[in-house]
Amino acid sequence: MGGTFDPIHHGHLVAASEVQSRFDLDEVVFVPTGEPWQKADRHVSPAEDRYLMTVIATASNPRFTVSRVDIDRPGPTYTIDTLRDIHAERPDDELFFITGADALAEILSWKDAELLFELAHFVGVTRPGHELSDKGLPEHRVTLQEVPAMAISSTDCRARVGGGQPVWYLVPDGVVQFINKYRLYADPRGELPPVHPRPHAAEPVGATGAFAPQGDL
Repeated sequence: MGGTFDPIHHGHLVAASEVQSRFDLDEVVFVPTGEPWQKADRHVSPAEDRYLMTVIATASNPRFTVSRVDIDRPGPTYTIDTLRDIHAERPDDELFFITGADALAEILSWKDAELLFELAHFVGVTRPGHELSDKGLPEHRVTLQEVPAMAISSTDCRARVGGGQPVWYLVPDGVVQFINKYRLYADPRGELPPVHPRPHAAEPVGATGAFAPQGDL
């Protein structure tokens, strides 16, 4: 599963679990990008921070592992290089590449796009109700799957932290603690985000709510 994971959230974890179950995968390897070429125009948290948050988030699931192949490779991260490196490590394995359906819609513009489908079966995940399309993509090498938790997005999580709002229960507890410890996601003025204490178990819940932006990876 490739992504920036800035930060990793429950949508990523649920998507990985759903795809693992559907295809009976032996393992889901999370691959944080090193230098995402699509996001060169905005700030991205240091690769080591994103890697450590991914390790923390996936530690409790024995089918989840985290790879450093994109972080340790110098230069911009391209999916073709990711797949080639993973294939070299696991030459006998059938590979499935899990990504957001919105990203999958742009796949034909990716580097060496014509070779990607030779290396892996692509699974595009999205929130329910979002219009899915695999037009122009090889039918036998692409699967689209709705995942309820993809209503959560990393973009919204970053904005909430920068704006002083909590992200408890949107991202794993250990990731919230990591964000708090290292004061990630300063607001546009460069001010550090506030530290949010964990809600006390005895505190009453005053209201419930939900938001549904397109989940990004």
